[in-house]
Amino acid sequence: MEDEKQIGKIIHFYPKISVGIIELTDSLSVGETIHIKGASSDFEQTVDSMQVEHENIEKAKKGDVIGLKVTNEAKEGDLVYK
Repeated sequence: MEDEKQIGKIIHFYPKISVGIIELTDSLSVGETIHIKGASSDFEQTVDSMQVEHENIEKAKKGDVIGLKVTNEAKEGDLVYK
């Protein structure tokens, strides 16, 4: 984790559909591996798809707020690294 860079944080989580809303502080692309870490969360996953305003996108840039299907439960305030 020492060489990971924080790229955003979870600002909302929808447990029924397992989707995290992430506010990005750096870019993110489909296919990249991310690490989500918080008080009770700590897991890695590959980004299979992400959305902005219900539209699928391949790349997101700094400042975007994206929806991302997550493999484990996340909580508001969890940090996202890559």
